[in-house]
Amino acid sequence: MVHASDKWISDFELAYDAVFGMTLRQLFKNASLDWEEKVINSLKSLPSTPSIERHITSTGNEEWYEWHIIPWFDDQENSIGAIIQTANVTQRVQHEAQLEKKDLLIKEKQGIAQIGCWEYDAVKDTLNWCATSKTIHEVAEDYIPTIESKINFYKKGHSRNTLSMALDRAMQEGFPWNEKLQFITAKGAEKWVVASGKPIFKNNKYLGLIGTLQDITVQVKSENKIRESEHLLRTLIDNLPLNIFIKDTEGKKILANKSEVAFCGLKNESQILGKDDFSFYDKKTAKKLQKDDLQVLHDLKPIIGKEVKLMKEDGTQAIFYSSKIPLIGKENKAYGLIGFSMDITNLKQKEHELQNVINVASQQNKKLINFAHIVSHNLRSHTANFSMLLNFLVNEKDETEKQKIIKMLTDASDNLLDTLDNLNEVVDINTNSNLEKNTVCLNKKIASVEQNLKTFLINNNAKIVNTISDKVIVNVVPTYIDSILTNFITNAVKYRSLDRNPIIELSAKSENGYTILSITDNGLGIDLKKYGTKLFGMYKTFHDKKDARGIGLYITKNQIEAMNGKVTATSEIGKGTTFKIYFDEKN
Repeated sequence: MVHASDKWISDFELAYDAVFGMTLRQLFKNASLDWEEKVINSLKSLPSTPSIERHITSTGNEEWYEWHIIPWFDDQENSIGAIIQTANVTQRVQHEAQLEKKDLLIKEKQGIAQIGCWEYDAVKDTLNWCATSKTIHEVAEDYIPTIESKINFYKKGHSRNTLSMALDRAMQEGFPWNEKLQFITAKGAEKWVVASGKPIFKNNKYLGLIGTLQDITVQVKSENKIRESEHLLRTLIDNLPLNIFIKDTEGKKILANKSEVAFCGLKNESQILGKDDFSFYDKKTAKKLQKDDLQVLHDLKPIIGKEVKLMKEDGTQAIFYSSKIPLIGKENKAYGLIGFSMDITNLKQKEHELQNVINVASQQNKKLINFAHIVSHNLRSHTANFSMLLNFLVNEKDETEKQKIIKMLTDASDNLLDTLDNLNEVVDINTNSNLEKNTVCLNKKIASVEQNLKTFLINNNAKIVNTISDKVIVNVVPTYIDSILTNFITNAVKYRSLDRNPIIELSAKSENGYTILSITDNGLGIDLKKYGTKLFGMYKTFHDKKDARGIGLYITKNQIEAMNGKVTATSEIGKGTTFKIYFDEKN
C-alpha cells in the first residue's frame, strides 16, 4: 500500500500510520481468495470485474463495499501496481436482498395458494406466464402461450365465452374482470379457477394486460361436497316425521323444517325465520316455551321427552313429545338450541281410547263377577226351596197338605221363571254389542211415556213438572230411554209420601260432554248412608212395599251404562229423591 485517501482510511477504520507499506492481505485478513486473485490479475494487466465484499465495523455492524480494481501503468504502459476504488453499497445490497426475499415469498405464496400471474404485451403481441401459471395449466416450463391458446384452455360454453367477452371488453373499453371459470389442462384435467385481469393504458393508449389465475379446484370440490351433505341433511330433516327447529339465544328461529313450517300455518321457511314463539302462539303458551328455552340455554342441559300442548292453526289442540338440546360452542357457552317435537295427538287419543276399553273391560268384569254371584245366590235360593218342598211332599201323607205343598212348588216355579226372565234381560243389555244410538228429542220421549202412564198418574194424583226445552237432543237407544223414563217416573209415584200428592220435576242441562237429565220427586226418600252402596243392586229394596222386586233400578243402571252414560242419586228421608241421568253427547 503506497497511498490511500483519508475517506478510504476512515471507511475501513484504519490507522493512518499503519496503512502504508502493508499488503491488502495484512489489512484485510478475512478477504475472500477470489478478491485477492483479482488484485493479482490487475497487477498482471489482466481485466477484472467489480466485486462486492462484506466489511464488519468495529461496532459489529455489517457493511458492503463495491471494489473496482484496475491496473496502474507508468508512462511506458508498464504495469506498476493497481488502483483500487471502493464505494459503500450497503443500502443497495440490503434493498436487493429485501427484493429477493419478497420475490421468493411471492413465489412461495403463489405456489401455496395456487395463484399464477401473467402479462400480455400488446405492442409485441407476447404473453408471459409465471411458473405457477404453467403448473396450473400442466404445460412444460418452455411452453410459450398466446392469447388464443389461453382462451382455448377454457371449457367450451359458458367459461370460454365469458373469458372471451371479458378480454374483449378489457381491450376495447378498459374494464377489469374477475370470473369463476372452468378450464381443461394440457393433460386433460378439469379445473376450477378464478381468472382475474385488467388492461394497461398509457396516455389513452392500450399497452396490454396483466392478471392472475388461482386454482380453486380443491375448494370447489369441497364446497360441492358440503352442498351435497347439506342437501342430504336438509332432505333428511324435511322428511322426518318430526317438527325440527333451531333457535338463537334470543329465542328466534334460524332453521325450521317443513313440518314445523306447516304446523305454524306457513308455506315456506322464510316466513318463520327471525321470529320467536310469540309470533305464532298465545302469550301464555309462548311464555311456557320461552321458559324451557331459557332453562336449556342457562343450565346447558337438555329437556328430553316433555309433553307440550299447542294450539294448531285451525284452532284444534295438538300434543307434542318435545325435546330441546343446547348448542354449545367455545368457552362452554350456548349459542342456541335445537328442538325436536313429535306430534303424539293421535297416539294420545288411541291411548285414551285404549284406557277406556280397559276401563270398560274392567267394569264389565266386575259386573260379570257380581252377576255370577247374583245368579249363584238366586238359583241356590230357588233350588234350596225346591229341594225342601219336594222333601216335604215325599214325606207328607195328608192329601190336603200335599196339595198345599204342590201349590207352593208351582209358586216357586213361577218365581224361578220370573228370576230367569230378569237375568235374561240383564244379560241382553250387557251382551248386546249392536246397540244403535239415535238422536231423539228428549221432550218427545217424555211426552210419549207420560201419555202411556196417563191413567196411572191420574189414579195416583201425580203431577209432572217439565222445564226441559224442546231443543234438548240426546243420543240414546230409543227402547232404553223409554224404559228408563218409565221406571224412574213410576218409582217416584210408587214410593210417594202419604202426606202429599206426588210431584215429579224434570230438568236438563249440558255439562262436560254430557246431557244431564234430573228427575226429582217429593216422595219417601232413601237413607243413602245405609243403602247408598246397594241402591242399584239386583233385588235390593228399601221400602216396605209388597210389589217391590228390587230389579228396576238395576236394569235401568245397566241400560244407562250400556249407552256410555252414568246415573247418580241424592236423597233426604221424608223429603224426596233426585236421580241424575248422564247421557253421553258423543254418538
